[in-house]
Amino acid sequence: MDAADDLFTREDPIFANKELLEISHLPGEGRIVGRDDEIADLATAVNPAIFGQSPSNVLIYGKTGTGKSLCAKYVSKRLVSTASEEGVTATFAYVDCAQDTTETQAVQTIAEGVNDPEETGINVPDKGLSTSTYYKRLWRILDQRYDVVLILLDEIDKLDDDAILMQLSRAGEAGKITDCKLGVVGISNKIQYKDRMDERVKSSLCEREFVFPPYDANQLREIMQARADAFHDDVLEPSTIPRAAALAAREHGDARKAIDILRYAGEIAQANGEPTVREEFVTQARERAETDRFRELIRGSTPHSRYVLQALALLSLSNGRQDGFRTSRVYEIYENICRQEGSDSLSLRRVRDLLKEHAFLDIIEQSKHSGGSAEGSYTKHQLLEDPSVVKEVLTQDDTEP
Repeated sequence: MDAADDLFTREDPIFANKELLEISHLPGEGRIVGRDDEIADLATAVNPAIFGQSPSNVLIYGKTGTGKSLCAKYVSKRLVSTASEEGVTATFAYVDCAQDTTETQAVQTIAEGVNDPEETGINVPDKGLSTSTYYKRLWRILDQRYDVVLILLDEIDKLDDDAILMQLSRAGEAGKITDCKLGVVGISNKIQYKDRMDERVKSSLCEREFVFPPYDANQLREIMQARADAFHDDVLEPSTIPRAAALAAREHGDARKAIDILRYAGEIAQANGEPTVREEFVTQARERAETDRFRELIRGSTPHSRYVLQALALLSLSNGRQDGFRTSRVYEIYENICRQEGSDSLSLRRVRDLLKEHAFLDIIEQSKHSGGSAEGSYTKHQLLEDPSVVKEVLTQDDTEP
């Protein structure tokens, strides 16, 4: 390549502000579509905080991409600014429990997020302290700096146990904090998550519960239209957004997926040197979004957890999706995969546990059946994901260095 040649494109002919299509981007009030009622309900639950009083603890349920985290962050930011106008010092801390799965990791993230070492003189290192020490430092920080704090625990179902929920929800009652009021907002994709909670935690944490329904096609179209200025003028063909909205609504009503599809369609146009984002690119983008979503879903899973999914994918591809496959049949294919991979297979009981974990993540669906007095009862397992996508992702990930 000649040294004078540009390796990078200096002007993007497709995207004007691509950040608007990033999932991590928190849009302004005018860009949050279809969640007015949910925002109002959340605001009512935490409203006492603007007067320095204890906000209600809240548990939010809903499928992925229904705006739970988005609305919780938005309401929290508005709470902080409104409380300030009332002379109340407030803040919020956000914890991604899919990343900070242990009690120690989560409390360290909270303490670090609300701390200002120059003001408090308290150091919160990334690691090296006991869990109890992190808590003691957190309580001191809260009482020194704030009147009210909201703790957002996203994907709360990924926590190893309920220990931190017990500590946070009862901190005031237990006298751990005296000058600061604390509220907890738990966010989960699993509506049955509450059933796993310790009864004491359930009674203190679940003061208010809200369920976020999936978006319909019209709402998804509005969501994407509100972010259309991520593209240059006249780049989007008129049918592109309606097509992307229809695909996403038909699948799960997932706004994240809809936005991903739109972004990927733009990237496909960009890669092909096309001046416009055409409807035909949306189908290609949807396939890429499905692959990326599933890859994110199984991120960090163990090899044997993947072998079990691979077994189900192979069964589905060779026999059709049917109404699922018995545990014994899945285990048989799983053992074949282990032999091919040169790995010792786990016990049937452990594979059953792995299948239950996948069912909890909504990757598969389990159904109980009765075979009568001769066979007894048995369980069938069915992939909820496209088996070709599952096989592609697992095969790619296994071959990557």
